[in-house]
Amino acid sequence: MKVLLVEDDQFHASYLQDALAEALPEVTEMLHATDGAAGEAEARDARIEAVVMDLQMDGRNGIEAARAIWAERPGTRILFWSNYSDEAYLRGISRIVPEDSAYGYVLKTATRERLKLALRAVLLEGQIMVDREIHRLQRRSASPRNALDDSEYAVLLDLALGLQDKLIAERRGMSLRTVQNRLLSLYDKLGVDGEDVGPALNKRVKALSRAFTTRTLNVETLESAQRDYERWLAGRARSVH
Repeated sequence: MKVLLVEDDQFHASYLQDALAEALPEVTEMLHATDGAAGEAEARDARIEAVVMDLQMDGRNGIEAARAIWAERPGTRILFWSNYSDEAYLRGISRIVPEDSAYGYVLKTATRERLKLALRAVLLEGQIMVDREIHRLQRRSASPRNALDDSEYAVLLDLALGLQDKLIAERRGMSLRTVQNRLLSLYDKLGVDGEDVGPALNKRVKALSRAFTTRTLNVETLESAQRDYERWLAGRARSVH
């Protein structure tokens, strides 16, 4: 069994290698890539079927690398591990994971035994495993009533990219009225409407500020969204011609 580690920090990479050796004696070869782009290439060239993927890396982040790997080999088992439990990361993963694929998400603060359990469960046994601590942190930060649905989150991403309502409607296949309704719902769920801050409040800006403060959005997700938008623009231009 070959396992690929995609981790840009050498200390964490060494820690992972030791934990893997203890948890999975079935591993015959460990490969190491130091960023997402190198991880994609290594997974392709070595036909890797088990990956431990850091999420926050310079250049190409873990979600983008995982999407590329899964696009070519949807059966690949990927365990994400990160210092962060951002809603943005969980949403990003849920949008790209192929149906019936095994994946996991464990925090770097997890105990060594917890990490070893996750490594074995996801990479060997093909289970889906998300760290309990991540669920606890999510429950503390947002109630179900305030959770954004997928269409609201898509509008929030486009809002963060600076798109106007008409272009959001075109891109997302919504009517202009639907986009405006999604914005009203965003303001409510992010707590913008409930603030008594006077008539000068720019609700779009305040909603984005709140989204970053609560880590509903983060820099990596926004960078990925920008690249998705540029691909959409390119396809739009081709369809016009």
